[in-house]
Amino acid sequence: MASKLRSQEAHSWKKLEYGAKVGGLKGAIKTGLTLNRIIDHDIKQGTVRTQGSLTRQLRRVRQGIDLISTLFKNFLNSDVPSLKEAASSAYAKTCAPYHTWAVRTAASAGMYALPTREQLLVKLNETHESAEREMRRFIKASDPIIEYIDKLYTVRNISLDW
Repeated sequence: MASKLRSQEAHSWKKLEYGAKVGGLKGAIKTGLTLNRIIDHDIKQGTVRTQGSLTRQLRRVRQGIDLISTLFKNFLNSDVPSLKEAASSAYAKTCAPYHTWAVRTAASAGMYALPTREQLLVKLNETHESAEREMRRFIKASDPIIEYIDKLYTVRNISLDW
């Protein structure tokens, strides 16, 4: 029961965390701003890495996309990976280098609340084949998005190591 509650709390936190970032970006785009204009504005204001800036929010959303894509790649490229192993490896590669010790510790602890591969498939109402197909679709769609977002930063000489 406690494990299920922790899992629900982690899911709710992630939903709020990324939902707010995506919502902020969508709101700006609805007003006619492009990603290029958003980044240029934050450069002029000196707020590229400032908490709450849209440029920082875009960077965090990009990391979330990369985390999921890497998780799926890990899941597909291993014979019998546990979700915990695939997620831990994906987190270590994509997000952990940019998180504080406290966040890394919490993320590591949260990995123990993840379901097994079979439990996940049941929860998602997927078969191995349908899940694999959807994971491959996500990877195929996300890789060009990640590259595009990275290019928005690199052409402006903004490093990607944050």
